[in-house]
Amino acid sequence: MALLNAVQLFIISLTFFVSGVFGAFGYTSSGGNYVIDAGSANPLIFSVSQSNCDIKSIKYRGTELQYGNTGSHINSGLGSATVSITQINGSKRYIKVTCVTSTLTHYLVVREGDSIIYMATYITAEPSIGELRWIARLLPDKLPNEYPYGEVSNTAGSSATVEGSDVFLVNGQTRSKFYSSTRFIDEDAHCVYGGSDLIHVCILTPQQESSSGGPFFRDINSNNAGASTNLYNYMNSGHVQTEAFRMGLHGPYLMQFSRSGIPTVKNTDVSFFSELGITGYVPASGRGTVKGTATGIQRGMQGVVHWYNSQAQYWAKTSSNGAFTSPLMKPGTYTMVLYQTEFKIATTMVTVSAGQTVTQNIAGNFNTTRKTLWQIGEYDGQPTGFRNADKFLRMHPSDSRMASWGPLTYTVGSSSLSDFPMAVFKDVNNPVTIKFNLASAPGAATLRIATTLSFAGGRPQATINGWTASAPAAPTKIDSRGITRGAYRGHGEVYTVSIPADKLVAGSNTITISVISGSSGAKFLSPNFIFDAVELYTS
Repeated sequence: MALLNAVQLFIISLTFFVSGVFGAFGYTSSGGNYVIDAGSANPLIFSVSQSNCDIKSIKYRGTELQYGNTGSHINSGLGSATVSITQINGSKRYIKVTCVTSTLTHYLVVREGDSIIYMATYITAEPSIGELRWIARLLPDKLPNEYPYGEVSNTAGSSATVEGSDVFLVNGQTRSKFYSSTRFIDEDAHCVYGGSDLIHVCILTPQQESSSGGPFFRDINSNNAGASTNLYNYMNSGHVQTEAFRMGLHGPYLMQFSRSGIPTVKNTDVSFFSELGITGYVPASGRGTVKGTATGIQRGMQGVVHWYNSQAQYWAKTSSNGAFTSPLMKPGTYTMVLYQTEFKIATTMVTVSAGQTVTQNIAGNFNTTRKTLWQIGEYDGQPTGFRNADKFLRMHPSDSRMASWGPLTYTVGSSSLSDFPMAVFKDVNNPVTIKFNLASAPGAATLRIATTLSFAGGRPQATINGWTASAPAAPTKIDSRGITRGAYRGHGEVYTVSIPADKLVAGSNTITISVISGSSGAKFLSPNFIFDAVELYTS
């Protein structure tokens, strides 16, 4: 019996050793890597290169998750970096890896007992590749699935390239990593997962104060590319870039490993970063807030308040009575913007001081009195309800699941909203035609065309009953594809056409809206713009 018990004990001990259940918090140096054990109940052990900061191995519950040919890293890898490691004993025990280049410092942090790699990235210049991102390259046989959007960004097994080197045809459907995007304001966890243990690896970003683009910006979150499953945190990129990149500290953000489903940002605490000596980190005590009431938001739309300057950006949704309170903000003077959903209706300024709450109300000034003859769509900063607006975020405009783009004719009073295209492409569905009847001639009137995004200088030119309005100036150029990447958020130009008194008549009228630009293109890469709303009104 004693011998049997000894054998049983040996087998049990060996099993625990192999699975890493008895892993101890700490780190060692091996083969040019730092090997870090988080000391968690579900063991997380990972290796960081001492020469370039790449994560070379990630073992969770004894299962290797790291793709072997390429590491997980900041940008596309730092190439080389000065890499150091230290253990910090504060309110808990931490291990901090610091990777330094001439313009960037990247931190990887483990807190004892957590199956989480906490990160932050401090920059003084935008990386030479033109984007700042964290990318984890993981094994697709272990983590084949993506959350929350499923297969829209799974490009494994593609049969053809649809556009560029990033939109593909898979099983008759268009797929792209771009179709995994979520608005910053809606971001929670995005994950890859799979295996018999149903392992989830998730990115969580408690805030994006140093990113660029504002609350409605969206970028790549995940992509099963076949060779590897890739999980991202995009901080700065040129993908439909609408403002200058911000320097300073990006993060904290984290990569969390679990078997218990999807974690949430609201359960994430990163305040312990104040104990770690992180360059650029501003604790809660060094921040302030803004509170107030927003008015003038169209009934039924969400109010969003946005604060930004060259160093930081923040946002908050308003309550049903318009009340809002900002997140904790770095001290400074901010432009403060009010949106109804995503349509800008007011702007003011506010100054934030550390340890203080300032009250600043904001009143929308767009919904002024006017006599609307008809309106197509809503001023919400989105192509809501228009044809293919329910599909384009997750597929290419050429996808067979798309409804016909036209050219389309919309008849006021009898057509449905989905009979109006969400976008007009110069070489696909140009122009869009609007037919309507008036009981009497209204005299002088105004045609207002609100757009969300323009590509290749595309902007609208209107013709009213054969009279062609003058061409508007080209919009501010955004040097990026838009709708074909599932993007619609640009500068949000609004064009107004003053219609002389003799141009609209009692009875039948026709307006055409054409795409004009100084260039041309091929089908969906021809100049185009995306509609927000079209309205005909008198004073």
